[in-house]
Amino acid sequence: MPAAARIPVRIRRASVDDAARLAEFGRQAFHDTFAADNRPEDMAEYLAATFGEAQQRAELLDPSSTYLVAERADGDGADLLGYVRLRTGDAPDAVRTRPAVEIARLYARRDMVGQGIGASLMDACLARARELGARVAWLGVWEHNARAIAFYARWGFADVGSLEFVLGADVQTDRIMALALD
Repeated sequence: MPAAARIPVRIRRASVDDAARLAEFGRQAFHDTFAADNRPEDMAEYLAATFGEAQQRAELLDPSSTYLVAERADGDGADLLGYVRLRTGDAPDAVRTRPAVEIARLYARRDMVGQGIGASLMDACLARARELGARVAWLGVWEHNARAIAFYARWGFADVGSLEFVLGADVQTDRIMALALD
């Protein structure tokens, strides 16, 4: 498994009080990662629908979702470095093992990419998936996001299929990657 964070990191479960921070962070992380490769109107539509404070609040209150946040351990908690959202429930047919947990989002702050924040979050989310009784963790990753695909492959995730991802009016293809947890 990849190395842990190179800076002191504290992982904690997010609360509804984190909704505004998570909305802004998610919007910025998604924009930073995908804006250069997508039409501005598609990005704007997706960001507005996905990363509003009300949407984040609803997801934080949803019992099928777990948010874990990474913060600087030597700080006051104001320095958000990244977060992960896990979701229980249905999985695509390509994920044959059940029960399954989806890693719906895993974001690190742009200036923290390569600093082990993603690894710290992945450690924590896989531990949480096991606590939830999952036998497999799965995720969808854009087929053109080579860096993310390589990150997940280093963790042992294997490509098991594909699914559609709609970004505004653009229908894209995500690779489904899965990792057995037993």
